[in-house]
Amino acid sequence: MRHVEARAGAYADSVTLMQVTAQAQAIPGVQAALVAMATDLNLGLLADLGLQPPDRAGPNDMLVAVQADDGESLATALAAVDNALRSRPADQAGAAEQPPRTTFSAARRAGTGLALISVPGQFAFIEAVDALDAGCDVMIFSDNAPVEEEVWLKDRAAERGLLVMGPDCGTAIVAGIGLGFSHSVPAGPIGLVAASGTGAQQVICLLDAAGWGVSAVLGVGGRDLSAAVGGRSARAALAALDADPATELIVLLSKPPAERVAAELREYAATLATPVQFALIGPGQPDLTAAAEAALRASGQQVPAWPVWPAAGDAAPPVGRAGTGALRGLFAGGTLCDEAMVIAAERLGPVYSNIPLRPQWRLDPRGPAGPRGPRGSSESVASDRSGPWHIMIDFGDDELTAGRPHPMIDQGQRLDRLAAEAADPATAVIMLDVVLGHGAHPDPAAEIAAAIVAAHAARAASAAGFGTELAVVVSLIGASSDPQGLTAQATALAAAGAHVFASNAQAARFACGLAGGIGGTI
Repeated sequence: MRHVEARAGAYADSVTLMQVTAQAQAIPGVQAALVAMATDLNLGLLADLGLQPPDRAGPNDMLVAVQADDGESLATALAAVDNALRSRPADQAGAAEQPPRTTFSAARRAGTGLALISVPGQFAFIEAVDALDAGCDVMIFSDNAPVEEEVWLKDRAAERGLLVMGPDCGTAIVAGIGLGFSHSVPAGPIGLVAASGTGAQQVICLLDAAGWGVSAVLGVGGRDLSAAVGGRSARAALAALDADPATELIVLLSKPPAERVAAELREYAATLATPVQFALIGPGQPDLTAAAEAALRASGQQVPAWPVWPAAGDAAPPVGRAGTGALRGLFAGGTLCDEAMVIAAERLGPVYSNIPLRPQWRLDPRGPAGPRGPRGSSESVASDRSGPWHIMIDFGDDELTAGRPHPMIDQGQRLDRLAAEAADPATAVIMLDVVLGHGAHPDPAAEIAAAIVAAHAARAASAAGFGTELAVVVSLIGASSDPQGLTAQATALAAAGAHVFASNAQAARFACGLAGGIGGTI
């Protein structure tokens, strides 16, 4: 049973549409669902599902497409879509007032402030220009925006004394309010400038575990410290936090930056009145847990023992069973993947990825189970490979999220890959990140725990798996106030047989010990 329609003039932001799509896909009997604006990209995705696009559908229309086993499943899915869209908060101005038609007119009506842009990436630029022209700072949640547009917007913002966070800014906390994928945490004296969404979430949640809070989290987009963007927004965000009397310490964190940009930002930070600590992921650099610990010490706080939930049946702290084999990392967070790859490369050797630490370690993650080697000939990597393939995939990368919900909302791709990797007798350890908080999956452990139980059962029943035990290691990124329930999520994952850590770095070191045959150590 198939249903495809274009709802003329209907609109919802991309986060809402991702969540609605995930809800429809979760209904039993639904084979595929897509609720999205009818951009060229999404019309192409519709065709990939074998569904015919509606006549004259365009980017100002909302696509609702469902493919189901039977009429009952289809009707249930469509009802779920309608209910989810109807349950969105009503316009506070009241239905009688004509809503603004542009970002500029909305800002003019409401007054200047922070504009949150969450539209398909190809349309984010004009909305951001509108917001800047109205005198607003801008947070661009949208991804897949051209880097040339990012540079232009950030230069325009600098001319006007404004800040552009993003594109691809997934996390921020401003005036105590979490934006994008975020957490409700106490106020504190530490301000974060983050060229990484999940990296910021890791530090936020570790500070929360220590009973400490943040003054603000200013995401600047994952490309801001690249050579192309040059740290434009990072510099503006540092200046903003330096001027904030509630901020006593600034932590600047990023996925691997361009060396020149990092050096220039260090020079700039030295001119500020507020001390700045750097947490730049890369070989030889402190990991995010070490950065959180350093920030706590600088604030006069004690560093706690970070929470660990041992796998069911194991003693605490977990020691695991040693068994040499391949390590497979399946991540929703790009910076968490980067951090784990840096740690694994130091301990195990080359780690192949769609976001590799080195160009020669690149692989294409697509396919039911993905390839078992990187792009290029085997001869080109022969000198790098002296043991099993170690692979880590960032399922949140732009390449894998175009037109589909982020893996923190829709776990389907990762769960399929988990089953495929568990079926491979070469796999000794599977590492996952599970990110909680507002905007994320309402109960990720329910799906992942079931998949872990199935993976262990499949390995135990497989003759090909004899002699190679399978371990699952999870880094659980969550705050005590998260709606999913941090302790409940950890308990469910541990009961399914996963070793669960609040620290991604500790989880990575533990996973490497298991894969390297020396036992789990942190």
